[in-house]
Amino acid sequence: MKPKTLGELRKSGYQPRSVKEELRANLIARIRAGKPLFEGIHGYADTVIPALERAILAGHSINLLGLRGQAKTRMARSLVQLLDEWMPVVAGSELNDDPFAPVSRYAKDLVAAKGDATPIAWMHRDDRYTEKLATPDVTVADLIGDSDPIKAANLKLDYSDERVIHFGLVPRSNRGIFVINELPDLQPRIQVALFNILQEGDVQVRGFKMRLPLDIQFVFTANPEDYTNRGAIITPLKDRIQSQILTHYPDSIELGMKITAQEMRSADGQRAMVEVPDLMRVLVERIAMEARDSEFVDRKSGVSARLAIGALESVVSAAERRALYNNEKHTMVRIGDLFAVVPAITGKIELVYEGEQEGPEKVAQHLIGLALRNTFKNLFPDPSPKRRSSGSSDPYAEVVTWFNENETDLLLDGDARSYAAGLAAVNGLARLVALHQGPLAEAEQDLWMEFILHGLAEHSRIGRNHFTTGVRFGDVLSSILSEDADEEEDGSDLQGMN
Repeated sequence: MKPKTLGELRKSGYQPRSVKEELRANLIARIRAGKPLFEGIHGYADTVIPALERAILAGHSINLLGLRGQAKTRMARSLVQLLDEWMPVVAGSELNDDPFAPVSRYAKDLVAAKGDATPIAWMHRDDRYTEKLATPDVTVADLIGDSDPIKAANLKLDYSDERVIHFGLVPRSNRGIFVINELPDLQPRIQVALFNILQEGDVQVRGFKMRLPLDIQFVFTANPEDYTNRGAIITPLKDRIQSQILTHYPDSIELGMKITAQEMRSADGQRAMVEVPDLMRVLVERIAMEARDSEFVDRKSGVSARLAIGALESVVSAAERRALYNNEKHTMVRIGDLFAVVPAITGKIELVYEGEQEGPEKVAQHLIGLALRNTFKNLFPDPSPKRRSSGSSDPYAEVVTWFNENETDLLLDGDARSYAAGLAAVNGLARLVALHQGPLAEAEQDLWMEFILHGLAEHSRIGRNHFTTGVRFGDVLSSILSEDADEEEDGSDLQGMN
């Protein structure tokens, strides 16, 4: 049973400690127990997390600085797990007053009047977290507080009386964690209001004589782009934030895949119906990495991890839609489904001038092409002309020769039978897959066969024309000659083809 009065709390031997002392002690216990600081945060084990641990051990206020989609807010929210599970407060207090050292007028008066009989409430750590998105319309009253004329009228008190104050978010976060997201968006005059709480640990509300000694762990998040585009963290405030920690994107496809798989959302029925092989996960992650290095994309803005998450969700949904229309109970994602991610890309990248000239959809198609091209080079022999001129045999000769005389169409919504038949007709495809990927299930073998076709097309070994309803592979020359005409067609000639 938890103590219910101040007297019972004293007898229990409870010793109050500050928020930063709590965070420090619980972090030390977690480190000694071999437990990770965060669950579900990947790629930061050697960079961000050690810096964050040092800041907590030092008792610092923290600014997480990084581009969008780098888990800054998620890490801030996870810090709650380092607080004690339950904390005693003076019952009815707005400011979560420590029963042994109350700061509000209400709690002081209650303790003075009732002494050891003062009622105690217990606050869970999840309720000790407050988060505010910085926007230009945030006011000092929102963060710190102001006099409340309704309170003054109801209590028949003068505006100078402490009891008429309506406290803002910061005082109400006393003995907890307070997070301001996108700090540079906060107007400079509002940032000034945070000086005293960061430096002296107290706040003053308007012209009232009283000062509130608050106990708060401050965490800020900021995007470097904001320093120039929308606002800035004013220098005196930056000086008072004791630790600035730089975040970053995953540095490998494997890490990106792990994050994307963890964060993507899909219904139970969708997961049962659609199979996503590793090749498709690699390609989706490669699109995000290509975007971060693209000359058409503004690197200062960054490419969020949400691009890869949304792209994979779009790919799975495209496969599910095809299966539903074909009355199939199970399907595997295809390479052609990658082109369904264009809407997931265009809204998540900021283009530089050259990209704006090309247009977001063309840039998205370009990124998909780069992902296919570069992944293909990593998994299969280089199909470039340089390799062929070196005198070595051409492993793709049989496939390329077949397309000199033939074409094959792969419909985006084609059923599994027509899809497999279109690929099986191409001489040499199955042999290439068996040679470089080994024995595979039939559906996955078809996926790899399609991948080879797109890889060869990206290297201009065979031709490829996109239509509304699918893709046609043929010889390079006919593709070039028909390119202009194909752009004007609506793809209706592919309807019903196998």
